[in-house]
Amino acid sequence: MFVTGTKWMWPACETLHFVGLSLLMGVVVLVDLRMMGMMKRVSFPVLHRLMPWAILGFAMNVMTGLLFFIGNPGQYFNSVPFQWKMAFVLLAGANALYFTMFDEIWDLGPEENAPMMAKIAAGSAVVLWIAIMWCGNMLPFIGDSF
Repeated sequence: MFVTGTKWMWPACETLHFVGLSLLMGVVVLVDLRMMGMMKRVSFPVLHRLMPWAILGFAMNVMTGLLFFIGNPGQYFNSVPFQWKMAFVLLAGANALYFTMFDEIWDLGPEENAPMMAKIAAGSAVVLWIAIMWCGNMLPFIGDSF
């Protein structure tokens, strides 16, 4: 009731959700573009220092997303775009594990290329996060979410 009954709570959560997504996507795009061979003058250790910002953004999105779900679970529970969004989030999380399991990527310096598997993981991460954002944006328009 607090989430939906308080005049400012839902808009505040929407704003924080957007800020979190901006932090997360800013870092994801930079890291993934470097993995795919662009911005070759930037070393991977420098980009690795940005990861706490991505984690902060993801945590903000999880917290605000939970508040949205708790505030009105009915509009999300049977929503096809929401179900797809959560599936893509799980896949993106599994994809992110690749970059935490193999540390040799983060030791590469400027002008060095990432291995092909890292390039594939980076490209798929960009696609997954775009799909996540698209599904989130389509919640009011597809199905009966709102």
